[in-house]
Formats: sequence, structure tokens, C-alpha cells
Amino acid sequence: MAPKARGGEHVYGGAHRGALARLAEPLSRRARQRRHDLYRRAMAPRPGDSILDVGCGPAGLAGYEPDADVTGLDLADRPDYPGRRFVRGDARALPFEDGSFEIAYSNSLVEHLAPADRHRFAAEIRRVAARYWVQTPNRYFPIEPHALLPGFQFLPEPAQRRLWRIGVPHTPYERIELLNATQLRDLFPDAVILRERIAGLTKSLIAAGPAKGVRSQG
Repeated sequence: MAPKARGGEHVYGGAHRGALARLAEPLSRRARQRRHDLYRRAMAPRPGDSILDVGCGPAGLAGYEPDADVTGLDLADRPDYPGRRFVRGDARALPFEDGSFEIAYSNSLVEHLAPADRHRFAAEIRRVAARYWVQTPNRYFPIEPHALLPGFQFLPEPAQRRLWRIGVPHTPYERIELLNATQLRDLFPDAVILRERIAGLTKSLIAAGPAKGVRSQG
């Protein structure tokens, strides 16, 4: 059985925890555990594999796999990061040699990058690792996962700015352009596109690749 995330972590950080975030927290925890189970099935990481978690946040993959050889990378300092090592860096210009890792892992990061920067990110992921797993929320899922509001992703920016504080009242507005499956495949043309579903709807999309290195499609 795959290890569980550490109990003290919140999917929605303390600064985000408005009423909607508190309601969404248990569902998001379960969704992330299922996603991690899918990662284990699809990528079949071996003991000793070197893994880079791009955009790791406070814990990321290391919160689920404390014994794995995980290097976390983030723009912000993470002094309490639980993985083997932490590197502060930019996902668009990874500070590693070609082929430094067995697996590059990235969870809910690419949608935060400007569309013009996403191909650079994808190229860097493929450059530094033999295999990769890149997850992003599905643009066409009814609930936008950052603002936690239905249809929020389709609104013009002025309307988004006005409504943002309803879902995440204690954080500054961030313009986030979610991806659809076609856009994710354009970034990772050699990948298998996996779909994380809730009630039959695709909640998030995962580019796992190269396709020949993916054991299962979940």
C-alpha cells in the first residue's frame, strides 16, 4: 500500500483557509491520495530512484514518500522541507545537468506559469529526467480549484478579481489559465495523458511519459 501524506499538512494552506477551503479540504486530501496511488501504479518508482519534485511547496511528493530520494525545487525557500534535499530555483531553467534524475514530478504547477513559458518548462522537465509525471487541473472541470468557484476559469479577469476573495479571501489575486488535454499534450507529445476523475468528470490531467515508460494508464 502506498504511504499516506503526513497528517498535519493542508491541501489549502493556512492563508487560503476561508470557508470554502475548509469545506473542500477533506475532498482534496482524498483526491491527492488517489492521485499518489495512480502515480505509484503508472510510474512504478523503484527504491533508490532519484526524483525531482518541481514546485514542491512545503512537502509535495516527499510528504507521501519520506524514504524516497526526492529533491524538492521551489521558487520560495522551504526550510522545513522533508525530502532528502531542497534547491531554490526556477522551473523554467532547472539548475541541474541533463539526465540528473530518474523521474521529474510536478503537481499543480504548470497552470501557474504564463502560457509563453510553458514550453520552456516542459523542455526542462524532459531534459533533466528520464521519465516525468506532470499533473494540472482540468480546465473543463466545473469547479475552479484555486478560487473554488464554479465556472470561475471562464470569466474575464475583472470579474475574477472581484470574486477571488470569496474563495480565498486572505491571498492576493493570481491570474491562472488552466489547461485542457490538447494543451497538455502539446507540451508533452510523447506522454500518455491520464485522467483523474470524480463522479465521472475529469478533475485533473496528467502527462506521464515517455509513453513507453508508463506501466499503467490507471
